[in-house]
Amino acid sequence: MMTFGPGPLSSALKALIGANVAVFLAGSVLEWSSITWLPATLGLRPSAVAHLEIWRLGTYMFLHAGLFHLLFNMLALWMFGTELERIWGTPYFLKFYFVTGIGAGVLTVVASLVFSSLWYQTIIGASGAIYGLLLAYGPMFPDRPIYMYFVFPIPAKYFVMLMGAIEFYSTLNDNNGVASLTHLGGLVVAYLFLKGGRIHPLSEAKYWYLRWKMARTRKKFDVYSGGRANDWNRRVH
Repeated sequence: MMTFGPGPLSSALKALIGANVAVFLAGSVLEWSSITWLPATLGLRPSAVAHLEIWRLGTYMFLHAGLFHLLFNMLALWMFGTELERIWGTPYFLKFYFVTGIGAGVLTVVASLVFSSLWYQTIIGASGAIYGLLLAYGPMFPDRPIYMYFVFPIPAKYFVMLMGAIEFYSTLNDNNGVASLTHLGGLVVAYLFLKGGRIHPLSEAKYWYLRWKMARTRKKFDVYSGGRANDWNRRVH
């Protein structure tokens, strides 16, 4: 018995994919009617965000430039998001998805202050959040093969490194309209989010307090952690 993919879509993934598809269809109808205000109003344009059009940091994630752009992003969302949501739970997964997507947009706006060519460009697509999911997926399933271009199997841990290197190189060179800075931003935000999420200040404080208390008790009662086998003078109480 053979299966394809990570499993059925959850309610959260159905909602995310459905929203992306609905916005794409609405945009296609408007474009067919010679109305092109949707990307111009909802896409991520750093100059507009600087004029307090803050909603663009979230809405750009639901716009796509074409059918294949939408198809590959939604396929990646299903492939990587299904197992991550299964492990994390829906609330944490959705939080991670939107934090990485919006964070990638924020970093793009900040980067546009250095790369002036981005200032008036309009960036669309869920790729910032998708790259964040990819970075989380790699360490969690390091040896899981990912088929690059559906042909070459690469372990997930190396695939993440490869994609990060490609985006970094593309950022430094002409990227032919691909928002490589936003992709790279998704990787950076995901890394910082996951790194920060491993440390809980209250738990850390309790841990170090218990360590201090045990060390104090050990000194008070002459408690030793042990010693060599022939160290007969060591006392353990």
